[in-house]
Amino acid sequence: MTAPLCPPLVHWWFARQRDALLMLVRLLIGTYPVRYGQPPEGAANAPDQTFRTQRIFFSNHASHLDTLAILAALPREARSWTRPVAARDYWDKSGLRRYGAQRLLNVVLIDRLHESEGDPLVPVREALKAGSSIIIFPEGTRGSEWLPQAFKGGLFHLAHEFPHIPLTPVYLENLQRIMPKGAFLPVPLICKVHFGLDQALLPDEDKAAFLLRMREAVIDLAPWRRPSAAAEAAA
Repeated sequence: MTAPLCPPLVHWWFARQRDALLMLVRLLIGTYPVRYGQPPEGAANAPDQTFRTQRIFFSNHASHLDTLAILAALPREARSWTRPVAARDYWDKSGLRRYGAQRLLNVVLIDRLHESEGDPLVPVREALKAGSSIIIFPEGTRGSEWLPQAFKGGLFHLAHEFPHIPLTPVYLENLQRIMPKGAFLPVPLICKVHFGLDQALLPDEDKAAFLLRMREAVIDLAPWRRPSAAAEAAA
């Protein structure tokens, strides 16, 4: 069974600020959600398409807008218990970034540079044990290409330790063009946020095979890999 979702994690005043920020993101770049594998309305044993159950979202990483794009594409209720995982060295660098990370987005900050002793995944495990959903970027750093870089091992360890939590692949379309590395302002193009079918670690699957399969699950959501994507999404 999936752990019960924790109560909303952001104070209502900060939640309003967060929602205003995400509305601005939607106005600028769209962040239209596209969900694959939706059953006919009223079908029995339908997968959860409202994300009201705990899950681990894992996505390609193309820009500083990635976290905001995924949150903007989620139903408002789901945002309340979804926590992005992000690098402390970036989000703790200035007061404004720190305010956004801690007050508005309730980010799980990790030490990706290993500047302190201990396992960087400890705060992520604590968030999952508390019932939060999380957003993770397994590449570990932003890429500039359509295809994600090789995935690092953190996703494998979380899948192994929390086998009851579904893994939901996400592909962010166009963000490497909208907000490329070094850009200060977004290019006004349309971003779509593609959500795939839930994944899980297979019995006896080793780390290398799992990470390769999860990377392929993200790549398979790219429109150029799904010629019938528009028809499927409209069905």
